[in-house]
Amino acid sequence: MAAPSQPQQVTYDAIVIGAGIQGSFAAYHLAQHHRDTLLLEQFILPHSRGSSHGQSRITRSAYPRVPYARMMPDCFRLWQRLEAEAGTNLYRRTGLVVLGPAGDPELEGCRRSLGDTRDGGPLALSPQPPPVTILTQDVFRWHGGTLRDGEKVLHIEPGAVVTVTTTAGVYRAPRLIIAAGAWTGALVGPLGLRLPLQPLRIDVCYWREKEGSPGAGRAGPCFMAVGLSKAPHGIYGLPALEYPGLVKVCYHHGSPTDPEERDRVSPGTPHPNIDLLSSFITSYLPGLDPQPAVVETCLYTNTPDEDFILDRHPKFSNIIIGAGFSGHGFKLAPVVGKLLCELSLGEEPSHSTAPFAITRFPGMLRAAM
Repeated sequence: MAAPSQPQQVTYDAIVIGAGIQGSFAAYHLAQHHRDTLLLEQFILPHSRGSSHGQSRITRSAYPRVPYARMMPDCFRLWQRLEAEAGTNLYRRTGLVVLGPAGDPELEGCRRSLGDTRDGGPLALSPQPPPVTILTQDVFRWHGGTLRDGEKVLHIEPGAVVTVTTTAGVYRAPRLIIAAGAWTGALVGPLGLRLPLQPLRIDVCYWREKEGSPGAGRAGPCFMAVGLSKAPHGIYGLPALEYPGLVKVCYHHGSPTDPEERDRVSPGTPHPNIDLLSSFITSYLPGLDPQPAVVETCLYTNTPDEDFILDRHPKFSNIIIGAGFSGHGFKLAPVVGKLLCELSLGEEPSHSTAPFAITRFPGMLRAAM
């Protein structure tokens, strides 16, 4: 037996670091494959420190990038399977309006991905507790998985069996998935990788509907505005579903940040993205007050090309990395989790992971440890 001062080592079939939506779905798929799986989260759940912010998301078939458009039918099937397993509804169909100047590449890419249909798909919404990420974790546990929150990972020792040391224990498994969002870079650095991941602090803004304005109190469609000269990263909006009378309109970009310092913003710090949104609302959404009623924050973790990283560690093939979801990963989480699971089990991925390879970023592997 271990001495009382030494944490007991516990062995699993698989360990997943990060209980955001991507890590939770990876763990969910592993448990469905009857693998004894440990899901680790550094913060006490639920929390708002990561990228899975708020209770509503847009999930859509319209996608300008072909690899993601090809994944979406599978995503919808897996969302529906989660609904069936959990016995609850996640969708509210609202439609989607994509706006932009004629000939804009992103607008035309969305058009091509839809073919003849103009239905952009439903809004993924948890209309009542628990939120989607928690729901995924619940189903994971129903399948026999173990979730431990409030445990920060201190060290990862690679090998045929990987050893993960946290603030509360030592765990071992023949396979490890790292899906730690903005903290991924700090975890893979000691493993010899320097991934080009840039955490961004995002302003999540809610705008009050003006009393008596046309459409107030009715759930309109989601929208995406692309190709705007003053908002090059695009603006998106969702109807008033999270807060009564408050429409969610956000800029799809933010300011570089250290994830540990995200909430430490000095009073008087300028918010150019909120000013940009106020100008957009004044020009195009006159039914909303031009100053936000609520401003919250979340994190994006961007890659230089804004495509995901879904790959094995170049040196340690039993360590799988899912990162760089660049603010558009939530809707794809069911398939991302499935791909991370398949990579960890040595199975042929159900979708090509070639666009998401680490090797597309040269010089990422450091000298041998």
